[in-house]
Amino acid sequence: LETPLVKRLFRGVVSGISHYGNCLGIPNMGGDVYFDDCYEGNPLVNALCAGILRHEDIQRGAATGVGNPVYYVGPGTGRDGLGGASFASRELTEESAEDRPAVQKGDPFMEKLLLEACLEMMAIPGLVVGIQDMGAAGLTCSTCETASRGDSGIEIDLDLVPQRETGMNSYEIMLSESQERMLVIVKRGRERELEEVFEKWDLHAARIGEVKEGDRMVVRHKGVVVADLPAKSLTDEAPIYDQPATEPEHVAQARSWSQESLPELPEDGVGESLQKLLAHPTIASKRWIWRQYDHMVMSGCTVEPGSDAGVVHLSIAGIDKRLAISNDCNNRFCYLNPYEGARIAFVECMRNLACSGARALAVTDNLNFANPNKPEAFFMLKECVKGLADACSFFDVPVVGGNVSLYNEHGEGAIDPTPVVSMVGLIEKEESVTRSFVSGPDQSVILLGGWPHELGGSYFLQTQFGKKEGKVPSVDFDAEKLLQDFLLSRISEGVLLAAHDLSEGGLLVALSEMLFENPDLGLSASFDSLGESGSLAALLFGESQGRVLVSVSPVHESALLEEAGKVGLQAHLVGKTTTSGCMKVSVDGREVLDARVSDLHETWAQSIPSMMSQ
Repeated sequence: LETPLVKRLFRGVVSGISHYGNCLGIPNMGGDVYFDDCYEGNPLVNALCAGILRHEDIQRGAATGVGNPVYYVGPGTGRDGLGGASFASRELTEESAEDRPAVQKGDPFMEKLLLEACLEMMAIPGLVVGIQDMGAAGLTCSTCETASRGDSGIEIDLDLVPQRETGMNSYEIMLSESQERMLVIVKRGRERELEEVFEKWDLHAARIGEVKEGDRMVVRHKGVVVADLPAKSLTDEAPIYDQPATEPEHVAQARSWSQESLPELPEDGVGESLQKLLAHPTIASKRWIWRQYDHMVMSGCTVEPGSDAGVVHLSIAGIDKRLAISNDCNNRFCYLNPYEGARIAFVECMRNLACSGARALAVTDNLNFANPNKPEAFFMLKECVKGLADACSFFDVPVVGGNVSLYNEHGEGAIDPTPVVSMVGLIEKEESVTRSFVSGPDQSVILLGGWPHELGGSYFLQTQFGKKEGKVPSVDFDAEKLLQDFLLSRISEGVLLAAHDLSEGGLLVALSEMLFENPDLGLSASFDSLGESGSLAALLFGESQGRVLVSVSPVHESALLEEAGKVGLQAHLVGKTTTSGCMKVSVDGREVLDARVSDLHETWAQSIPSMMSQ
């Protein structure tokens, strides 16, 4: 956030999300934001939108039933976004920038009309056979993909496609990425029912073709066949790259890195180091962002942005569910060790859900990588996917969707591997909704999972030494599952008052964040030793995985520590909350921090607003 370009991009992205989401009336429950030099030329925006429906109402994107009509619904096709997908599949250079397509013109009010019309249409029993939105590559993808999934053929006539610009050729019509459009396969003989719905909402509903026998996708324009090929040749049977993969040198170097080479953190430097971390925009408060979003629309927001996960109460049409939503990906870990980095993204996302009282139901991934034709970039992609696959298999969490964005490179270099993981979890009962903030004084704060001891890839290295290096923290799936199961069982019993995972910035940052909802509270914390690393920095600022801070009433303190020991989970009493408004930390009997919580909060809360006002 130091350059005018990044500030302009940041402001534009937040404004765009805010405008579209607020107009649609969809609550924005929060998310993650990471700042790194690697994104300056290729900013990434990944979004998860979660909905709820009954199992019997699921609609599929498949064209089945020979003779069933194919409808185009939504506003007319224009030249905006033309070739957007192919443009995105190239590295950005000064020359390629001149070829960039016209940006798609999103219209949230049109989207709202389209969504309402589609929902009304799909509520009519047996009317809709298949439906798919027109996203990347527009009409091309929606037609070939629905035909491929339905093991059928499809034929369309481009002269029947609604167009809002004149003189468009077949290439432009097929590849336009104009927004707010759908392809619908309707039951033959019931066309008028669909048309009446879209007439009501004042939207186009044009019959452009039908499902055919065989397996071919046929496209006509001005009476001429302009495309005739097997639909699966563009989908399941498309050529598969067999790319060479070469491990980058920096990945090999990271494995052999030792934190013993770092200078010792002096005890009187702890406060300054903490302030630097709280001011880093990746760690600092994101209130500047989410205050521009409407998270209270629909009156379902139970836990607003800022906690470990957003929680929404859905009470519609007899459905009564509480869902927690979380997103995660630390690009630094993936840059240094793509396999472990992807596993960390997965388990941290699950851990955030568990801290909120939710058990993960499903995951989607947004895979953002550099040019896969380069052996080192392909290695990063391959290893990240392997890490995610292993995590999904172990935790038995299904991947229900996702997207892939490749070729994220420009003249200054490539982005770090960024496999963003998004999860939705279910909270069984209202009483289990848990937030990450302590609620009052005289609460016992306990660390579950053991003392942090790893500094590799940490934000401490970045803020203290300006380095992105080191051996990435290891992930123990068995220990992670034990921790999350323990959390969920104690939350279900009503024992835990708050829960917050350790991530960017480590233990002291997490403790500070637990106090920030009420800076008048304080904390008196004491650690008997430096832990297994023997490093003050690693103990206080290391980002070891599988660690969670919880707060409990003093009457539950002994029982919680004892129960954790019985199941083999390390648990340590960190300290007690107070009314002092001060955060006091001692290690091995020596005080290393005595700071006003309000001062720490000011640094954390004002970092991004201050940067954006300069």
